Amino acid sequence: MEAFAQFVPLILIFVIMYFLLIRPQQKKLKEHKAMVDALRRGDQVVTQGGLIGKVAKVKDESEIEVELAEGVKVRVVRSTIAQVLSKTEPAEG
Repeated sequence: MEAFAQFVPLILIFVIMYFLLIRPQQKKLKEHKAMVDALRRGDQVVTQGGLIGKVAKVKDESEIEVELAEGVKVRVVRSTIAQVLSKTEPAEG
C-alpha cells in the first residue's frame, strides 16, 4: 500500500498533463483536419508560409491548387493550410 501511495503524485501529474496539454492539442488537430477536409474551390485560404490565395482546384486528398494572383497558381499540400478566410457558399440544387 505504501508503494502505491508513492505513485499517486506521479499519476496525478500525468492526469493534469493530459487535460492541460495532450487533450487540447488533439482537439485542435481534429478541428484543423475537419477544416482542411472541407476545402472547396473558391475558398480564400492562408498557407503556413503566409501566402493568401483562392483555391482554384482540389486535386486529391493531399493536394490543392491555390491561385495567388491572376494566372499564378501553385500546388499546395492540404495540411499546410493554416486558415480559411472566407468560404464559398454551396451551390443550390
